[in-house]
Amino acid sequence: MDAKRESEPTRMKNRTTVERKSERELVVTRTFNGPARIVFEAWTKPELFKRWWVPKSMGMSLRSCEMDVRVGGKYRLEFEPDGIAFFGTYLEVTPHSRLVWTNEEGEGGPVTSVTFEEKGGKTLLVLHELYPSKEALDAAGTGAADAMGETFAQLDELLVTLGASMQRS
Repeated sequence: MDAKRESEPTRMKNRTTVERKSERELVVTRTFNGPARIVFEAWTKPELFKRWWVPKSMGMSLRSCEMDVRVGGKYRLEFEPDGIAFFGTYLEVTPHSRLVWTNEEGEGGPVTSVTFEEKGGKTLLVLHELYPSKEALDAAGTGAADAMGETFAQLDELLVTLGASMQRS
């Protein structure tokens, strides 16, 4: 049950680990070279989120990214060229440390939580998905979680850019 995979290290030697913790749980971890405040902003500001969320190798992009990041607020991500949309509701928002949201685009959508823990100027990010059933997780597979290695490498690149622009300010 404890299937675990790691991505290839990026230039910054950060690894994305994907682990199936139980019949209903998937956990993705990664350390980022940046403070939790900046990593959190990259997850909650649409103009930043659009720059890293979709793996470039998929040949897709976000056509629209709406995020009302507050308890009870909604989000909607629409992809091009195919128009697929992901949407849900924020259940918890604790600035710079925790986000929890629903995934409402289908019956088997998980509740996703992301924690941001800063240590020495770096941020340990843990993404946890809890599915309503074993069958829902089996149907989802780990394809999206596997793509997180590339997605998180893109976030690493954005954090370098944001760090450089903050130093110039």
